[in-house]
Amino acid sequence: MLLLTLINESFPPKSTFSVDNIPDLSGKVIIVTGANTGVGKETAKALLNHNAKVYIAARSQEKTEKAIQDLKNETGKEAIFLKLDLASLKAIKVAAEEFLSKETELHVLFNNAGFGTNTLGHFYFTKLLLPALLKGAKSSPDGTARVVNTSSSASLFTSKINFDTLKDSPARRKSGTNQLYMQSKLGNAIFAKELARRYGDQGIVSTGLNPGNLSSDLQRHLGRIETKLVGLLLHPTPMGALTQLWAGTTQEGATMNGKYLIPWARIGTGNPVIQDEKVGADLWKWFEDQVADI
Repeated sequence: MLLLTLINESFPPKSTFSVDNIPDLSGKVIIVTGANTGVGKETAKALLNHNAKVYIAARSQEKTEKAIQDLKNETGKEAIFLKLDLASLKAIKVAAEEFLSKETELHVLFNNAGFGTNTLGHFYFTKLLLPALLKGAKSSPDGTARVVNTSSSASLFTSKINFDTLKDSPARRKSGTNQLYMQSKLGNAIFAKELARRYGDQGIVSTGLNPGNLSSDLQRHLGRIETKLVGLLLHPTPMGALTQLWAGTTQEGATMNGKYLIPWARIGTGNPVIQDEKVGADLWKWFEDQVADI
């Protein structure tokens, strides 16, 4: 079953959705985390091309300002830098306060940035932005605001959240980087589903997704032969933006609350653990405990 799922997600059929299918986004306020490079940058480019007001939330001001200039050259539109360090809960709070001082509504939040620090980080960022998302839902013609959470096929390779490994501990050090990464990506998908359960009746449409196996600057760490072998399994980076743009911008996306999406712009199933309501509630409680005193 796992093998069939992996094959289905790794070698998807030609996409029936393209960036040309994105509707006009005039009046929409959108945040994309980690959008100074890769899939996030491609996502921001498509949003700008369709007239959204786009905030790029990232840690490095220098890299983000360069990305904003690149995007302006390509689209004629200018994104806005929002300084966000997802590894620091205090910095996340500052970022959310900065955004809320400028905007009262948020229509789409792309929790796109990667790696393990960002399961808790994206939870806290989303939690702080909920008032703006709820107002965005009320003002939208379809009555929704979207939260699009990027997971990965790596989420298929682990079967649970081991709470003993979520903070520095012997169990965490024993787990190893790969296991922690897989767990973090499963955590993103579980968070997406639990957010859907808790706020779906208030107009929040929360989805989790695998963007696809993509070429990126991460492959620079591989040797020449490894790069060639891995390259056979990888798709161009712009393809990775399709599924999240489908969820975040289209009329169809308004009906996807709680769904797990796969390449390219398809509804999939994801890891069965995602559907476990107790796991979702336990992870949410753990999140809340971590941010209670910030």
